[in-house]
Amino acid sequence: MPPASASKPYRIAVLLCDTPLPTVLAANGNYGTIFETLFRNSLASASDPDADFVVDAYDVRNDMVYPENVDEYDAVLLTGSAASAYENLEWINRLVDYVRFLANEKPHIRIFGICFGHQIVARALGGECVPNGSWEIGVTTIELTEVGKKLFGVPTLNLEQMHRDHVPTVPPSFHLLGSTPIAPNQGMVRLYPSASAPAAGDVLPADVHIFTVQGHPEFRTQITQEIVKARHSTGLLDKDIVADYERRAGWRNDGPGVVGRTLWEMLRAGREQRAREA
Repeated sequence: MPPASASKPYRIAVLLCDTPLPTVLAANGNYGTIFETLFRNSLASASDPDADFVVDAYDVRNDMVYPENVDEYDAVLLTGSAASAYENLEWINRLVDYVRFLANEKPHIRIFGICFGHQIVARALGGECVPNGSWEIGVTTIELTEVGKKLFGVPTLNLEQMHRDHVPTVPPSFHLLGSTPIAPNQGMVRLYPSASAPAAGDVLPADVHIFTVQGHPEFRTQITQEIVKARHSTGLLDKDIVADYERRAGWRNDGPGVVGRTLWEMLRAGREQRAREA
């Protein structure tokens, strides 16, 4: 089979669930651009570093705009948001319905949920999102399950975090990827019916239909710093939380090198599967 770089570009629809802070927006672009940067920076560690790809962004919060022909896409990705996924708002309810539609009616399209997107996926498919008593911010070490270790290819995972809501349990038909003391569900996958039972963690990228993480693989240090600074200035984050964040600010961030690579592996596996079925 020819490498993916020799075929048509991968297409990823990014559903924008928020707008970055003005300082982050000025330096990095909107979340569509930020995720495009993540995908580009992750290519070096992917199996096909020359792969071509297109990211199309849809503002589902302010404009409630969605892809006209979602079948054009290899994957749909939901971004983070300062909103709470449990809020009874029109745009959130519509997004929950859209994820449920994609999962049930368009199984050939991968679904990736990031932070708020992780929480929306849970709501759409039998789980819930609730407030957490504690903030989780900055680079945090995630203890992986056997499924998580197999999928990511590492024993533990370090990811930037920025949340006070969480998914407390794993929805039906999903498998847990990892946990922290603050957020017991740090990510999850739903597998295709054809996948082998993952009792021993034997999960391959081709098996994954839906993939979520509570953390932010797209965040660089500068992005997290700006959010922490802004939220500290308004009193949302106290000095002790900020000090703890600063203590870990220099820790290894596995966003592009591990999570980004895994996203590419799932995209490539999906493309190859569709080619075999054509």
